[in-house]
Amino acid sequence: MPSRRTLLKGLALAAASSALPLPAFAETGYVPPLRQMRGMWIASVVNINWPSKMGLSADEQKAEFLAWLDVAVQRKLNSVFVQIRPTADAFWPSPFEPWSQYLTGTQGQDPGYDPLGFAVAETHKRGLAFHAWFNPYRVSMQPDPAKLHPDHPGRKHPDWILPFGGKLYYNPGMPEVRKFCQDAMMDAVTRYDIDGLHFDDYFYPTNTTAFDDSAAFARHGAGFPDLATWRRHNVDLMVQEMQQLVLRAKPEIAWGISPSGIWRNKASDPLGSETSGGQSYDNLHADTRGWVKKGWLDYIAPQLYWYMGQPPADYTKLVPWWSDVASGTKTLLWIGQAAYKAGDPAQAAEWQVPGELSKHLTLNRNHPEIGGDIWYNANDVKVDRIGSISTAVADHYQRPALAPVLPRLAGGKAPNPPYLAHAVRKQGGVEVRAVATGRATPFLFAIYRFDRSAPADAFANARNLVAVVPLDRNQAVWTDPEGQRGHHYYVVAVDRANRTSEPSSGIKVT
Repeated sequence: MPSRRTLLKGLALAAASSALPLPAFAETGYVPPLRQMRGMWIASVVNINWPSKMGLSADEQKAEFLAWLDVAVQRKLNSVFVQIRPTADAFWPSPFEPWSQYLTGTQGQDPGYDPLGFAVAETHKRGLAFHAWFNPYRVSMQPDPAKLHPDHPGRKHPDWILPFGGKLYYNPGMPEVRKFCQDAMMDAVTRYDIDGLHFDDYFYPTNTTAFDDSAAFARHGAGFPDLATWRRHNVDLMVQEMQQLVLRAKPEIAWGISPSGIWRNKASDPLGSETSGGQSYDNLHADTRGWVKKGWLDYIAPQLYWYMGQPPADYTKLVPWWSDVASGTKTLLWIGQAAYKAGDPAQAAEWQVPGELSKHLTLNRNHPEIGGDIWYNANDVKVDRIGSISTAVADHYQRPALAPVLPRLAGGKAPNPPYLAHAVRKQGGVEVRAVATGRATPFLFAIYRFDRSAPADAFANARNLVAVVPLDRNQAVWTDPEGQRGHHYYVVAVDRANRTSEPSSGIKVT
């Protein structure tokens, strides 16, 4: 086995050859961030991830979801983005839309439990954030309205839906459709203890010249110079109004979108990126850059599903472009990473290199606007075909990280410092027990370990952060397997908005 020095030398040579800094763990003096989005998408449409197939029993579905949470914990993630409305249906008992067919195999059939309620509660038990992922306009993955549930809104209002490309869609140009979709999604937001409302990249379907919304345009498009401008306005309204709905109903949750990675190419617009791929502004009528600049989102997570150097869309060109878009705004920037491409034999040779995704995160560190990553999808995070995920985790996730604080919430009331009851040596390490103080119970405790008494500024990064643990009622007990006599422990309380308290008093292990 090569020595650590040899490994580091090889890493240094590799980094130098690609003009990139060393992976985080290998860089002298590297300070790990205290806050970093580390998420993964759990997809339900056509049973991509969960449930893995239609018709599983409630207990089987529950066991599968718990296994996905185990994957998130194993990979040192702090958030999951779970698709709960994949095709104008619901993973909760919705008064607006039928139960999803991807649960039981039959649209409208009660699965025998509340999947969303179960998923949110179990996610929080593990100290993870739950972002509810919605597809705003897709109605069905097949084109026949007669196959929808008899009580489906698309059957009751056939004028609301349009066929395209073998699927059905709600018509975004109808104000009553937009309001209905918003009400259907906000039902989950208001009734469940979720941490975020998340849209994916689908708005109008691509190649939309064949999407026949001419009647809606004739009725509602007065004053717009062309169909494309009107369509962009419709999507803008959905985005802007969703922000207002979230702020009114539950202002401490995150609202964001994960669009396709190219807004516009520079050949189409001087403000665009040095790319020549599909443009969300033109193809999906989604002005993703405009949403950031207008402050309509808490975060944006562009899907940069290309390798470094790839034509026509180079990861190394898109990262600085998106960083520049987010710079100076209050919109956080997270990057969607293509875990599904790494090690796929159908992909290019660059995706067969285990370190490709780790290099993405290394490059991101040169751009302070980037606050983390979300991995697509959960199965690829689990399977880790060529070790690409475990390489990225080893290179960049050696310390735990709290999820980011939304800029609009940063000035809110922080939780009270916890009471550190004890830090004592026991079989298996040092047991740390902390208790919440004050009336509001925090979400997590962040546990720090030092070789000596900690200075006041030592809690602003994760250099000494050894664990982030959820509370059981109002306390947490955790055993540090590397704890030794002479170590000093401190605990910081973290609320659901990821705001942190002052540290507890420290305890030296004797």
